[in-house]
Amino acid sequence: MASNSADQIKTNLSFVSQQIEQLVQKAQRPKGSVRLLAVSKTKPISALQTAYDAGQRAFGENYVQEAVEKFHALSHLKDIEWHFIGPIQSNKSRQIAETMDWVHTLDREKIARRLSEQRPTNMPPLNVCIQVNISGEASKSGIPLEQLPSMVELVKSLPNLILRGVMAIPAPQQSHEAQCAVYSPLVTAFEKLAELDSQLDTVSIGMSGDMAAAIESGSSIVRVGTAIFGERDYHLTE
Repeated sequence: MASNSADQIKTNLSFVSQQIEQLVQKAQRPKGSVRLLAVSKTKPISALQTAYDAGQRAFGENYVQEAVEKFHALSHLKDIEWHFIGPIQSNKSRQIAETMDWVHTLDREKIARRLSEQRPTNMPPLNVCIQVNISGEASKSGIPLEQLPSMVELVKSLPNLILRGVMAIPAPQQSHEAQCAVYSPLVTAFEKLAELDSQLDTVSIGMSGDMAAAIESGSSIVRVGTAIFGERDYHLTE
């Protein structure tokens, strides 16, 4: 299935936004406390423009080359916000540092230092989240939860990064309760850190399949792609 039409994207975006608002209300959390990150990887620039025209501002990209191309193509949209949510290779860190507003997938000291060193001086510091492997999956990126405090201290010492919070992609769970249980240790650890640093305000958890559990658990950014733009287009590669 190809990408959705412009009208369908606008309808989907409205539906997902309303869904988030309802889940926030159900979880008895403040209105506007959860942001929608539109995952636009593999989607054409026209689809992002459509979503932007409908009010969406934050877009998530997984592939560096594609992200950079979109950054330049839509550079006239001054308030668009670029979030990198894919794995980071050392040889691609400069391109990320020079274009992105946020990085959600920081999980190595080497990459943290490179991003800080390579961030242009005419740009504000790069907002970053530390990716935590909360399910202990060998195939997943992210640091073990017990390494979070030391990684926090490292990132906070780097001049051109601003640590905003944590990010995770857990293994699929069979129930809402199991989804919440997986998120609980991460959110607890984050809240302890946030008590000591007011800049820590972001828990990047939740996608289409576990959005309710993530919002109930304390998510502040949910990442949704297919429900907005349609099925993934596979013709684009890194």
